[in-house]
Amino acid sequence: MPTSLANHRRLRASALALLLLAPLAAARAVSVVVQAESGTLGASFSSAVASGVTFVSPTSTAAGSNPATASRVITYSVTFPSSGVYELYARLRVGAGAATDDSFFYASGFGAKSPTTNGDWINANNLASVGFTASGAQVIGSGSVSATGVWKWVRLSAFNGGSAPVHFWVGGAGTQTFQIASREDGLDIDKFVFATGGTTLTVNDLDNNLAGTFPAAFTPPGPPAATGKPRFFGGVYGEANFTRYFNQITPGNAGKWGSVEGTRNVMNWTQLDLAYNLAKSNGHKFRLHTLVWGNQQPSWIESLSTADQLAEINQWFAAVAARYPGIDLIDVVNEPLHDPPNTTGSGGGNYINALGGTGATGWDWVITAFRLARQYFPNAKLCLNEYGVTGSTTQAQNYVNLAQLLKNEGLLDGIGIQAHGFETTGSTATIQACVDIIAGVGVPLYITEMDVDGQTDAGQLASYQRVFPIFWEHPAVAGVTLWGYLPGMWRTAHGGYLAYSNGAERPALAWLKSYVGNDRPVVPPSQTFTVSQSAAAGAAVGSVAATDSNSGTVFQNWQITGGTGAGVFTLNATTGALTVSNSVALAATTTTAYTLSVSVADTFTTSAVTGLTVSVVQTFSGWATAAGLGGPQAGAAYDADRDGVPNLLEFALGRRPATSESTSPLILTLENGSLVARHTRLRNATGVTLFLQSSPDLVNWITVTTSPAVESTAGLLDTMRLTLPADAARYFLRLQVTQP
Repeated sequence: MPTSLANHRRLRASALALLLLAPLAAARAVSVVVQAESGTLGASFSSAVASGVTFVSPTSTAAGSNPATASRVITYSVTFPSSGVYELYARLRVGAGAATDDSFFYASGFGAKSPTTNGDWINANNLASVGFTASGAQVIGSGSVSATGVWKWVRLSAFNGGSAPVHFWVGGAGTQTFQIASREDGLDIDKFVFATGGTTLTVNDLDNNLAGTFPAAFTPPGPPAATGKPRFFGGVYGEANFTRYFNQITPGNAGKWGSVEGTRNVMNWTQLDLAYNLAKSNGHKFRLHTLVWGNQQPSWIESLSTADQLAEINQWFAAVAARYPGIDLIDVVNEPLHDPPNTTGSGGGNYINALGGTGATGWDWVITAFRLARQYFPNAKLCLNEYGVTGSTTQAQNYVNLAQLLKNEGLLDGIGIQAHGFETTGSTATIQACVDIIAGVGVPLYITEMDVDGQTDAGQLASYQRVFPIFWEHPAVAGVTLWGYLPGMWRTAHGGYLAYSNGAERPALAWLKSYVGNDRPVVPPSQTFTVSQSAAAGAAVGSVAATDSNSGTVFQNWQITGGTGAGVFTLNATTGALTVSNSVALAATTTTAYTLSVSVADTFTTSAVTGLTVSVVQTFSGWATAAGLGGPQAGAAYDADRDGVPNLLEFALGRRPATSESTSPLILTLENGSLVARHTRLRNATGVTLFLQSSPDLVNWITVTTSPAVESTAGLLDTMRLTLPADAARYFLRLQVTQP
């Protein structure tokens, strides 16, 4: 793991330790005002007063990615009345140089920072083009005031001026060190405000040191969002209202060896007991995190011999197994690709060789750990867990190679895929491809540590909507676990929390809850519709039906995704009404039935594709003219089509007769697929023959069938019946009646 990520991981562990299922805080809007001149100014800053405003200004320009020297830093002591997430606002004025007078640095968190370390500083550049000045304007987003020489407010915690902005986590009432630094001269700074995250503030509120408006407190009603669903929606233990959201529990910090046995042979099971018992008492799955890792391991094991280390590893496995017999899933090895237990100091473990080192496979130590886990936990699902495998297909394949070694020995029951905020910003195509690659191992996948950064509500919601369905809808994924949802979770500074301290939900959490609890709509199979082959464009065929177990569902985005009728019919995206779109193709078809592949969506998800059938009925309502040949004609010598064959009667049938026609003495109709001729002159006329002929071009006529039989006599009419060929609609037809 890169150093910066390792530092974040340690911060995460300490943050999680604070939560412990405490009641939600009765959060309120708090604004802490910091006058810019009140700090300890470095030599590169000056202070001035103009029009009653005291402000500070840099005296030199040294653009870069860090202040470079302590002389360019101002240090403040800021006292906070309560814990919580705070966002940073600034009142500033851009000088006449605009783009050359519009940037400064502020610290990426509390505490004294190194002037030369890029990661310690947020670059707030391009301030000339943002900001708010109107008294009633809500200071949300960046604003668009671009005038120079005017005082304006900028919500820095929602503004990316070259560096991703941050929120500030305060663990309890008290004083924090906060720093800013100069970057370009010509920028004047009047004051800063730290306001409780989620607060709505206007320019007037900020000008007059008012607290603003905070979201109302909220307690989720429950039950867990994924109740009754085929996969679980879990969380990291330690947060209030846990079982009202989640139905799977992972102990974020309490299950790590260094937390349990920080002192050799002195076991601290308290928090792990609470997490395990909460899961079991609610019938929820419990995932132990983690047995083997290159972080948060006992420091005392690092200096033992390999033999003693192996003995201690066995004791660790055995102690966990004895105390928690009902573990459902175990992260046997955490982050093997990035953080093996091969270092000393900072909980690195230094026991990789005790497990066999890299060995012949390159992963002998992992294989040994899984063999031990299978021995001690025969009823649990044994899993790997890793980060960084959704942004690179190469990394995904490396992970698969290790997983396959374990599967080949029957040691692997599941694969964990972390999905932290720094892993969910890539293209959805890459994320999908990586998950597909890992799914190829053929064991269930678990998204184990998901959080999505959100400096703004809209940004966080959009990110979850973009990425979460890739995981939740994947057929190989058996569950998704969020890595914290309240302020204090490890991505708090990045806006990764999903609710405020009083339980008020951010939009992303409200969406997640509804999305996870949603049932996919269903298009029932075997729906059949009927259409006349003569139907005109726009003719109604019917309405496709759908069902959804969620009440109040509004169906949308009806689609034809394939099938032989995809170019012949159209489906109204809003109503599901099926109509003819290509009457020419329908008229020319030789098929008796089309297939359609259809799907529909609700607010959250799309149904599975279902096959429908549209039967084509060749229904002729009568006889009509074709190519100017005229209708039925009488006369033994009449030769309407000039083919040299005179007939008693001769006619041509168009593909789509519009009206019924009959000319005495011959009446022709289509009845149940048969051509029926009724004619008085055929009465008892021995030797009369009817020839049904077809032609694709009105020139080349082919005899289809001959019938001399008299079927019945009714009144003055004799009836003869000819069965039409299946492809009769492809051609023009004519009936010749001959008599010796």
